[in-house]
Amino acid sequence: MRHTTDDAARDAVRHPAPDVEPAKDAGPNAEDAGRHAQGAGRDARTTLTVVMHTAFFVLLGASLARYLARHGPEPRTPWVLALSVLLAALYVLGPALGARLTARRLIWLGAVVATWAALVALAPSFAWCAVPLFYTGLRTLPPRAAVTLVALLTALVVAAQLELAGWADPNVLLAPPAVAAIATAVFVTMERQSARQRALIDDLVRTRRVLAATERREGMLAERERLAREIHDTVAQGLSSQRMLLQAADRLWETAPETARSHVRTAASVAEHNLAEARRFVHDLAPADLAGGTGLRDALAALAARESDAALTVRLHTEGTPAAPLPALVESAVLRIAQGALANVREHAAAGTATITLTCLDDQIVLDVADDGRGFAPDTAGAPGIRGHGLPAMRARLRQLGGTLTIESAPGEGTVLSAAIPLTSPPAEPQ
Repeated sequence: MRHTTDDAARDAVRHPAPDVEPAKDAGPNAEDAGRHAQGAGRDARTTLTVVMHTAFFVLLGASLARYLARHGPEPRTPWVLALSVLLAALYVLGPALGARLTARRLIWLGAVVATWAALVALAPSFAWCAVPLFYTGLRTLPPRAAVTLVALLTALVVAAQLELAGWADPNVLLAPPAVAAIATAVFVTMERQSARQRALIDDLVRTRRVLAATERREGMLAERERLAREIHDTVAQGLSSQRMLLQAADRLWETAPETARSHVRTAASVAEHNLAEARRFVHDLAPADLAGGTGLRDALAALAARESDAALTVRLHTEGTPAAPLPALVESAVLRIAQGALANVREHAAAGTATITLTCLDDQIVLDVADDGRGFAPDTAGAPGIRGHGLPAMRARLRQLGGTLTIESAPGEGTVLSAAIPLTSPPAEPQ
């Protein structure tokens, strides 16, 4: 079932056109960037984990090889072999428990440390396996508990190395604490940077979402304002003209039937044009007079002919020729402003003549609409059109194009409305 023009117009107001939706994809997507950055952070941590796991097994194998090469078969050798295999098995089991601190993870870490400590007690050369264990403890435990564990492991390493050295070697006393301090500092710094990065990414994603919602709201408000102006300049003005003509025809129907019929014919012509405007408005919001490639001068001439009747004569005067074709937005704005100005003249001015003057200069285009009506004081609150939508709509159109609107009038001296639009730069599309 097809919609009527009024239904379509109401639908257009309720549901703004999709082409004014803010360009959410105009720049890099913050959420994608956040996911990419988080993925890069996970990749870095995964790489560090692989390096530490590899280092652990290399140190464990090297320590076992050194022990067997130096000591050979001894009563404690089977214990060393058994503890080495157990330590390797426990270490392999760790990733399956996950990185989160749970009871099973805590028990596993205690078993690993206890097995390593027993192995160091039997063979001090296994002490350097503590370096990867530093990382495991720091990654598993809360900061204070992790630092305490690192200090304990470091003390065991120092004791084991002193036993091997046989004397208070300064390198043995200072090197393990220095290595532990460096490893702890590097890990803590990386974790803090990672936490700050995650917080920054989360904040960026939240800000992006808020900005997108704000842009959508602003776009909807701007579109509603634009639709309100279009409806005022087309449907509302046409209906106002028809009402006035039909009221005049009703008053003159008995005393001057020919004049009354002329008013009815003019109202029918306005209604026909208004219907075309409404259909065009629903289709793409372009003025019907400019459809099909019709130029601005021809559109203004058609407007002047259509608005002229027995009560009001509308003349058109043009000066100059634009150096380049006028942008569609400029042509549409000029025509709409002329329509609004003539609607005000017919409704408020009681004028007999109105003149539309279009002046094309090198850097701007100027539209003047002058009438010989009753005039008004523009700075008074009761001035015609001040309380309605006509003049605010004109100013809003011109503001989007960087133009200006001036009104010169005085009681009893008519009114001149002047709209100037610069042509030095292309106008921006309305948001």
